[in-house]
Amino acid sequence: MLGPVIWSVYGSFTNASLSGTAASSPRFVGLDNYLALITDPDFPNALWLTVVFLLLSAVIGQNFLGLGLALLTAAAPRAVRSIVATTVVTAWVLPEIVAAFACYAFFSSDGTLNRMLAAVNAEPVDWLFTYPMAAVILANIWRGTAFSMMIYEAALNDVAPEITEAAVIDGAGGWKRLIYVTIPMIRNSISTNLMLITLQTLSVFTLIFVMTSGGPNQRSTTLPIFAYAEAFGLGKVGYGTAIATVMLLIGAVFSILYIRVLKPGDNS
Repeated sequence: MLGPVIWSVYGSFTNASLSGTAASSPRFVGLDNYLALITDPDFPNALWLTVVFLLLSAVIGQNFLGLGLALLTAAAPRAVRSIVATTVVTAWVLPEIVAAFACYAFFSSDGTLNRMLAAVNAEPVDWLFTYPMAAVILANIWRGTAFSMMIYEAALNDVAPEITEAAVIDGAGGWKRLIYVTIPMIRNSISTNLMLITLQTLSVFTLIFVMTSGGPNQRSTTLPIFAYAEAFGLGKVGYGTAIATVMLLIGAVFSILYIRVLKPGDNS
């Protein structure tokens, strides 16, 4: 598992390319790729869109929606739980390319969403051109929420009923039980879920590439799309792996943040 990571980090310090002498005999160039990345006018845009995509689709979207669904299904009849689980998990188990084309078909100018709008006499919108980031964010929420839901369902099942019953006897309402009892009890699961969906979302490529290809005008070009364009579009493999290494560092920073923020206190 560490082999590709080590090669990628090493490759980011070389001038490796897809053609020429640098393809067969890449040369060590130190920090040149990273210095070029800092001054690249396209990098800040890709970095910003990556953070927006990560926060809105994973940290807020998948995480909170997954927790909400887990809480709702925990109190629902078994038949309802089965229907919700089947509906949500279907999006998660689909092959990524199939899910990507399904989202493209839904948001395209002549797709399902505009047909639904036409049925109620509403004006159609070219979603992938006008709101490309919103479209890919919603698509990623739909695609990945099932994972968070299953993590939280398992965590909620481990919360001892006696603790919840004691809170009810003490007069705690639903929201207070959630905030002061349930959330602290599942902190480790929240941290684990956030780390996993963060790493997964940082690597999302196929979904965005199929839906928008990073466009229009780089308005949905996240770091994976940017790295692909540089490494395979322009042949600058060393530069592309430097971008990939930055993605790895972002994932590490967010993971450390989750662990520190969600670390149980002394009285937890």
